[in-house]
Amino acid sequence: MPGQRSAAKGSSQHEATAGYFGPLRPAKYMLLTTFGDDGIPVSTHVHGVVDGDRVYFRAWRQSGTARRLRRTDDVQVRACPMLGLTVGPPLDAVARLLSGEEASRAAGKLAGKYPLHQRFLIPLLCRTRGWQLAHYELLTYEAAASLDLYLEASSRVVTPR
Repeated sequence: MPGQRSAAKGSSQHEATAGYFGPLRPAKYMLLTTFGDDGIPVSTHVHGVVDGDRVYFRAWRQSGTARRLRRTDDVQVRACPMLGLTVGPPLDAVARLLSGEEASRAAGKLAGKYPLHQRFLIPLLCRTRGWQLAHYELLTYEAAASLDLYLEASSRVVTPR
């Protein structure tokens, strides 16, 4: 039993230094699993970039991934190479659609990590086919809950008496 305690302690110490999304940082691709109405998981490869305790990725607005994310924001993500062999544990997260300046910032971070795809190929497809991109942010459940509380508090209108 003492060996189990030290192993658990060591893994939590590693998570504290690398962060919750630390295992995704070196990954070229991420395997994103979204869930349909009936709860059936559907996995797809996405380009993603880790920025502190958040992960940014993009999807085509017309894609099944974006449709499923409009229904439920719960996802699982794990690092993977291009062939789809998973590396590392699945991480539970909450996906949030970005807009405006936040989406531009996410696009810039993705373009920094994937310059050929994000600065040349993706804009070319957008122009030629008329497709639109949706940028998302992955948050831990705790970060999503605190963000929801912040947005709820900031949306309240205080009327002067």
